[in-house]
Amino acid sequence: MRSPLPRRLGWYLLFGTGAALMLFPFLWSVASSFEPAGSVLDKPRLIPRHPSLDGYRTFLSALPFWRLLANSMGLALCSTVLQLVTSSMAAYAFARLEFPGRRVIFGIYLATMMMPLQVLVVPLFVEMKQFDLVDTYAAVLAPTIASAFGVFLLRQAIVAVPRELDEAAVMDGAGHLRIFATVILPLIRPALATFAVFAFMASWNSFLWPLVIIRSPEFMTLPLGLSNLHGQYTTEWNVVMAGTVLSVLPIILLYLAAQKYVVQSTALTGLK
Repeated sequence: MRSPLPRRLGWYLLFGTGAALMLFPFLWSVASSFEPAGSVLDKPRLIPRHPSLDGYRTFLSALPFWRLLANSMGLALCSTVLQLVTSSMAAYAFARLEFPGRRVIFGIYLATMMMPLQVLVVPLFVEMKQFDLVDTYAAVLAPTIASAFGVFLLRQAIVAVPRELDEAAVMDGAGHLRIFATVILPLIRPALATFAVFAFMASWNSFLWPLVIIRSPEFMTLPLGLSNLHGQYTTEWNVVMAGTVLSVLPIILLYLAAQKYVVQSTALTGLK
């Protein structure tokens, strides 16, 4: 039985208001990026009074944007691929292999999710210094190779796959590697795509760790470049907004490309 029209309209109004509140900061950033210098903070508006591309021109001339974009894109892609490989293999081990202390190890592994990065910055920096990796791409990438959240997410997806499929593959002579590659991975593609989006976003938006470990401008990422736009006394906010809009575009394109799998993964989480 469908709900009455007034109730549906109430829900639509509630959800529409929430969506508008969440979208307003981004839309205001886009509109502010087209404002002339000095007029961004006058009054928040979604339609610029005097549209101008000066903010984008200044941003592209003030920073080596394409170098920063290449650094961020390369690091984010490498981090995402490595996390997908390590997390899916670890998730398969925790979901399908029987070994002593499996539950305890998995619980300890999940407990690391409660440890903030700020606590790990000093030990990580000392470790990178011991390996002589400070101010290198490897130093930025190394702490992001493994993900406890990814292991948890993919393990839950693998647990939902019927074990009868594994048994049928074993009867055909398949081992764990073949089962993992030809049975499990194709069936958890929505979960893999969902985790890929989260991993890419986390690496793309990472600021604290690159700020600590990177010294040379040629190794900087987009978030570090955007932080350099803030002056000591004044800040051209239209330039900052222009850089923010350009840095957000790859994330939006990635989500639009993987949206179908993200929704599918969310819809399947309640199925046995």
